[in-house]
Amino acid sequence: MNRGGSFGGADIAQNKRRAPVLQVSDLRIVFRTRGTTIHAVNGISFELQPGELLGVVGESGSGKSVTMMSLMKLLPSPPAEIVSGRVRLGCRDLLSLDPSEMRRVRGGEVGFIFQDPMTSLNPVLTVGYQLMEPLRKHFGLSRSEARKRAIELLYLVGIPSPQDRINDYPHQFSGGMRQRVMIAIALACEPKVLIADEATTALDVTIQAQILELVRKLRQEIGMSIIWITHDLGVVAGIADRVMVMYGGLIVECAAVDDLYANPRHPYTRALLETLPRPHQAGQGRLKSVVGQPPHLTALPTGCPFAPRCRHVFNRCRVEKPPLMPVREGHEAACWWDVTEQRPRDDV
Repeated sequence: MNRGGSFGGADIAQNKRRAPVLQVSDLRIVFRTRGTTIHAVNGISFELQPGELLGVVGESGSGKSVTMMSLMKLLPSPPAEIVSGRVRLGCRDLLSLDPSEMRRVRGGEVGFIFQDPMTSLNPVLTVGYQLMEPLRKHFGLSRSEARKRAIELLYLVGIPSPQDRINDYPHQFSGGMRQRVMIAIALACEPKVLIADEATTALDVTIQAQILELVRKLRQEIGMSIIWITHDLGVVAGIADRVMVMYGGLIVECAAVDDLYANPRHPYTRALLETLPRPHQAGQGRLKSVVGQPPHLTALPTGCPFAPRCRHVFNRCRVEKPPLMPVREGHEAACWWDVTEQRPRDDV
């Protein structure tokens, strides 16, 4: 199973010279219900590099989960509709695949870890059965071969006595152990890409730390590319190579993790980082929050979607939507304001 290599931040420059594992171009998604159209994702493009861990952050409703579930055609249609876009995995456009081809991609080439393992795991089937099923389906293993491999996977993700626990049901595992089982299922067929949707949100801090350490270890051992969706900026700081910040169904900033945290160039990113608790501020009053409310996606604004909440807003922001523009090498932001110079940008 080991594909070799450890992929840290220092390797990303080298990876960028290779073909991206995943390319998303101009993806737009709407939900049509009861005469209302919700513009959930509004033309986003990004790439995932070999061995990279891409963190995707933003408030609830920013389009993080909808974007990633659409890549696997996991959104119910109707009401969801992919209006435009291309999602290339290798030489194929995933959005053009028929249902049978898509089933071979799910699990086989792209693994998905959902937020709540208790509702994602089938409560009436043993974890062993749920692990063995994709192995038999995608690899054609015999029952005994699949069982042996399932035990290896449970051992890999840190389940004690896996040869005994393989016959247990989900309710016999703790929350953290259920999430480990979900990770094992997602890794079963050695996918090229692993997507984790708020994979540690429902866990307490101690178990969360264990899961994150497990992810670091598995990246070193397997070397797969990972998309980690979360609203927790602290989690992203500890595991990501690059961070993509979403707001109102758009990407508003994208940069290497160290660069983004040290030099955020979009006012929304700055506002999010200001909400993080600081040890030296303990006992100094209430934590900060991002003032205002996210945009109503039933009616897209003409200008920047963050304008009503932005402390730097000026006329251009209200009438013209900024594209994602380079602000320095490897760092892009969708903003007409230069937060470093504290004035409108004069290069666009």
